[in-house]
Amino acid sequence: MPVVDTGNYVPSLRDPHIDELDRGAIESRWVETHVGHPVRRHSTRSSRITCSPWGRPAGNPNRIAVPVGCDDPTAKTTVLDLIEDLGFDAIDAGRLDDSWRQQPGTPVYTTDLDADTARTALTQAKAEHTEQWRARMVARASSS
Repeated sequence: MPVVDTGNYVPSLRDPHIDELDRGAIESRWVETHVGHPVRRHSTRSSRITCSPWGRPAGNPNRIAVPVGCDDPTAKTTVLDLIEDLGFDAIDAGRLDDSWRQQPGTPVYTTDLDADTARTALTQAKAEHTEQWRARMVARASSS
């Protein structure tokens, strides 16, 4: 059974500081080492995915895309199929090491994009965005 990581590290809002993540470690890789089991990463729209009114039939122009990053092709297919069954366009977002493209501060984070726009957003993600976001979160937490 695949373990699916849907969370994001948000230190100033709910999470304690984790040095590795503050230094830019890939969140899903960090989770993987701490749960001791391979994980799959999908976009952070889990609240949308678990709420049936947001799912749409295939071909619907308002269908929301959900990127999935995973190293195991069989597990990735399982998660992609599940997302499709729930009424979302599942898109292959590469390997788990590419999952930073879905983390806070990137163009796909917490968006309701269609599949083509989400694929473009994933390619436009820059690691600097994530580092800038993390710096803002660290600064906010320090000033609290």
